[in-house]
Amino acid sequence: MSEVAKSQPENPLAGIRVLELGQYIAGPLAGQQLADFGAEVIKIERPGTGDPFRVYDNRGPVPNYAYNFRAFNRKKKSLALDLQKPEAREVLKRMIVDIDVLLENFRPGVLDRLGLGYETLKSINPNLIYCSISGFFGDGPNRERPAFDTIGQALTGMLDIFSNPDEPRMRGTTIADQATALQASNAIMAALFGRERTKTGCKIDLTMIDATASFMPDIYAAHTDARLEVHAELRPAGSQAFVLRCGDDEIIAVQMGGVPKNFIRVLDAAGCPDLANDPLFSDRAQRVPNWSKFLQALAPHFRKYSRDELLARFQERDIPCSPVLSIAEAIESSEMTHSGLFETVDHPKAGPLKMMKRAARINNSRGLEQTGPALLGEHTTAILRDAGYTQEEVMALIDAGVIAIPTA
Repeated sequence: MSEVAKSQPENPLAGIRVLELGQYIAGPLAGQQLADFGAEVIKIERPGTGDPFRVYDNRGPVPNYAYNFRAFNRKKKSLALDLQKPEAREVLKRMIVDIDVLLENFRPGVLDRLGLGYETLKSINPNLIYCSISGFFGDGPNRERPAFDTIGQALTGMLDIFSNPDEPRMRGTTIADQATALQASNAIMAALFGRERTKTGCKIDLTMIDATASFMPDIYAAHTDARLEVHAELRPAGSQAFVLRCGDDEIIAVQMGGVPKNFIRVLDAAGCPDLANDPLFSDRAQRVPNWSKFLQALAPHFRKYSRDELLARFQERDIPCSPVLSIAEAIESSEMTHSGLFETVDHPKAGPLKMMKRAARINNSRGLEQTGPALLGEHTTAILRDAGYTQEEVMALIDAGVIAIPTA
């Protein structure tokens, strides 16, 4: 670990250099996690187009700067480098000498075919940590198949427990992609710590399928250990969690957990204490298999009160509860406003950007200040000059279409 990293406990990855060959979500979010903790992350992108997320639903004034891209690429530098060209691959090999981590999420074998596989780069830098993210393992039965978030959810059973079979459709956010990214960044940080002891790098392989399944250990244990039939209501019934509509049509969320007194308090707050005497609901062991019946019996009583009235009654009784907020409401909520998770950054071209910071505070700090995600190729010249290229060599690479810099 460098002296720089030792001197900055709020940014524990300071001094760590990462090459991210990532696109869309899983690779870029893993890279962003590392950048959030102080690593220098250099994102390699194809000249002219960059990460495909740059043009997804681009509603702002800046080309190739869509909100989807900005969400997963804060605190990074952008190097526009065309790896289809042999000269570009030589640039990467020259840079790899001073790189701690290479992170990529192409299909299996892509970088090997480009001559940039682990064994090749390890021979140049034995201390390199090389993390490959893919939908499927390169030696498995699905190695030739493409995969996005929906496929990861579908093949692991996640989509089955989140969707309504009577009205099948995708909902919500990209859980499989983001679970994969978190597993990748965890593995990389563990490998960096391990390298301090072993003094050598390693290869990390991670698939979206394994990462998504690992995000649901309780669901899989219900099947493998308890031999339960896994369905959409299994977890809510076990956790005694529900959402119900109130008299003003607003929705409230409640979780009783495994606390018997919460059950009694919920019934008292909703004005239906007699439900505790029903043998189908009298204790948790009975409520779990009769969960739908319990909610049907409870729902009319919630309709007697407005959302705010019920929240007040629940909070008086120390019951875990919340209004079900929209994203617009959540970002303005008292807790999120207090926490300081978001900050407004003035970007010279895009104007004010309301950006999320890292979730963890270390010594009451959320890390380094942000300047906004990089424009495509914004740091190309500076990165190559730092790698020892002369200005003449940089200009020659630009003329050859090997690298690119932003246009005015």
